[in-house]
Amino acid sequence: MKKLRFGVIGAGGIADRRTIPGLLQAKNAELAAVMGPNLARTEKIREKYGAKRAYDQEEALLQDPEVDAVYIATPVAEHARQAKLAADYGKHILMEKPLAMTAAEAEETVRYCTEKKVQIAAGLMMRFGTQVQNMKKAIAEGKIGTVVSGYAQFSVWLPFEEGNWRQIKAKAGGGAMMDLSVHTLDLMEYISGMRVTQVASMNEKIAFPEEKYDVEDSSTMLLRMENGAQCVLQSNFNIPDEVARWRVEFFGTKGRLMGDTVIGQMDTGTVNAVFLEKNNGYSADQTHHDEKGISLSGEFGNLYTREIESFADSVLNGKPLVVPASDVVHLQKIMEYAYRSSAEMKVFPVTDA
Repeated sequence: MKKLRFGVIGAGGIADRRTIPGLLQAKNAELAAVMGPNLARTEKIREKYGAKRAYDQEEALLQDPEVDAVYIATPVAEHARQAKLAADYGKHILMEKPLAMTAAEAEETVRYCTEKKVQIAAGLMMRFGTQVQNMKKAIAEGKIGTVVSGYAQFSVWLPFEEGNWRQIKAKAGGGAMMDLSVHTLDLMEYISGMRVTQVASMNEKIAFPEEKYDVEDSSTMLLRMENGAQCVLQSNFNIPDEVARWRVEFFGTKGRLMGDTVIGQMDTGTVNAVFLEKNNGYSADQTHHDEKGISLSGEFGNLYTREIESFADSVLNGKPLVVPASDVVHLQKIMEYAYRSSAEMKVFPVTDA
């Protein structure tokens, strides 16, 4: 089987913890080279995963004839420049979100890569989750009727750390909403099959008042979907991991889907589903008849392996990308409206124009 040969730009953090181990399990991909600013540290990564070469310069990796595609996992402020540089060398691109500091810059980056005839996809690996796919299928089959409500909560404990780029707006573009809500926002649309038409948000810095921590540690977004359904997304950098609940839920006119720990970097979690055969009439007693429901099952795996295999399949066999970069441009436009909403205390219509 032909394999897509990857070079990793930004071979630390998420690349080291999750993506490279996932890549090594992929049947149609292999690791050719790694790159990071500290060559001694990058050499250790090379040895750890058996890559052929280690570099400390982007262009050196991009000039490597045994690299067909790159995975980019650097601070957001570097993304657009590195993606264009990779496109100049004819390398296909899988890049962590967001694609750039602004939606306009991200859109221009996608256009540039398209003109260079390279594929560019984004790292929304949660789409490949077993329970995410279960929920999407159930809604598409009408099992909960018309979706009327959705909710998601996602958090990490991220206290102040000197030099942490995720806490510096000039490098990250934003805080909890930019880093975490991009995933749950995507899942609201992806699972429900509907686009967001209106957005409002509140973003605050509550727990970490340090001056250098200049991004929000708390975010709440209110979404109106195409059919009028209302969804709430909450993201936090200030909830201890020991007490956090990562949830995705949908309620409809004929049932519910309650996902517990179905998001994150692991393919885990449970979905409690209730599918009603028929709706009872109005009850003046207003008693709460809580159906216990059923648990949805499936074959769990590695989100990052699935992401890599899907991207490689698209590049090698001409199949459509499951997570095209244009989808992340769309999400970033929604988040820009959301940041404006928080600053101006307004509700904004969403348009991709």
